[in-house]
Amino acid sequence: MADDRIQRVTMPKWGLSMKTGKIIEWFVGEGDLVGKGDDLADIETEKIAGTLESPLAGPLRRIVAEPGVDLPVGATLAVVAPAEVPDDEIEAVVAEARAQLESGELGGEEEVAPSRVEIDGRSISYLTLGEAVDGGGADDPVVLVHGFGGDKNSWLFVQQPLSETHLVHALDLPGHGQSGKDVGDGSLDTLAAVVLGLLDEVGARRAHLVGHSLGGAVVAAVAAAAPDRVASLTLLAPAGFGSAADAEYLRGFAAASSRRELKPLLGRLFADESQVTRQLVDDLLKYKRLDGVADALHTLLGTLLVGDRQAIELPALLGKVAGVPVTVVWGEEDRILPLPDGVELARVKAGHMLHMEAANEVLRHIRATVD
Repeated sequence: MADDRIQRVTMPKWGLSMKTGKIIEWFVGEGDLVGKGDDLADIETEKIAGTLESPLAGPLRRIVAEPGVDLPVGATLAVVAPAEVPDDEIEAVVAEARAQLESGELGGEEEVAPSRVEIDGRSISYLTLGEAVDGGGADDPVVLVHGFGGDKNSWLFVQQPLSETHLVHALDLPGHGQSGKDVGDGSLDTLAAVVLGLLDEVGARRAHLVGHSLGGAVVAAVAAAAPDRVASLTLLAPAGFGSAADAEYLRGFAAASSRRELKPLLGRLFADESQVTRQLVDDLLKYKRLDGVADALHTLLGTLLVGDRQAIELPALLGKVAGVPVTVVWGEEDRILPLPDGVELARVKAGHMLHMEAANEVLRHIRATVD
């Protein structure tokens, strides 16, 4: 029997579609003492690259995964164990991990399927991960709300880690992802009613709401309409602070119908434009070509913009949510919604898609607010 002090760092599962990943670069070496939460390595998936934080603390005894090799979810990447554990026991665990990989038994786990509900006559898709924790308000779930043109999969680096300690729902707003494409008048009130309807459907009296960009304004509208239903707000580069916006991007994204038009626009979302992979572009093109998407996005533009300026006034909404904890987080290199002046916020090294580009830092801010 293996010494229970020997622990494995494994390939994480970031998002429903992730089957494999590969190490791009290790930031630590064998013999290093790692702490829980330390950056271990950059991992590339078919959609985007992310940084793996250590789930464990202790000496890194062996690195099993070589850079550049595709490995299935669950594959052993490294081994952590106290120095007093003999080397032969470490080697036995490494050999077992390699045999498990060669046998092909990894990567066959069942995927969690999204759920679907009818809210105000609209079909809404959402994904639930994790379990409720009883006591002290900790049973309030977390609800993740994406931005303009996004979907629930944009939370791939956030939902799974957060679900280890919380019940987490990520939904597709109307007009997005696998939800119906009818957005009605596209107003914040209409979108906020969908989020409140989801809380009713999942039996949540209150929830911690996390919103990105347009989704940040949506969850603020939820809190303004029903503050008793909101345990906290975490706003990630939310629409509505100030008037500046990259209107050319917003209109261009709504109109783009080809790879040539879409790819350069997507580069503006990230500080590191290499994050825009072929798979990311292909997935968005597939979405853009669905019936009803073009009309939905153009309707939502009327909520986001007046001329080339932002139409949403977020401070007015937040003025109605006294007593609800609010955290604002922004990417220092956001080119879509620039950093606002006079707003108390936390900065991370990222562009507009900060929850994808600086997911670990964003997670720390979400957890600090939720907990």
